[in-house]
Amino acid sequence: MHYVITDHARFEMRRRGIPEDMLQSVLNSPEQVIAVRTGRVVLQSRMAMEGQTYLLRVFADTDGDPVEVVTVYRTSKIEKYWRTEP
Repeated sequence: MHYVITDHARFEMRRRGIPEDMLQSVLNSPEQVIAVRTGRVVLQSRMAMEGQTYLLRVFADTDGDPVEVVTVYRTSKIEKYWRTEP
């Protein structure tokens, strides 16, 4: 997937301690893709970080080429965001 990381997303990754290789992993092979609205999706995967499992959520605008990563964050509230329905 061709993508660019916005300044905001890069700032948040640095602030939140999320390495770019983890972002790339989610972008290349997300466990789930959830449509937020036309042209925006959340790509998410469960990842081990600091001895705990987190959900890494990547918000991306897909209506352009390349895809634009808007923001990235991790959460321990996996059950809140994980979709069990197709």
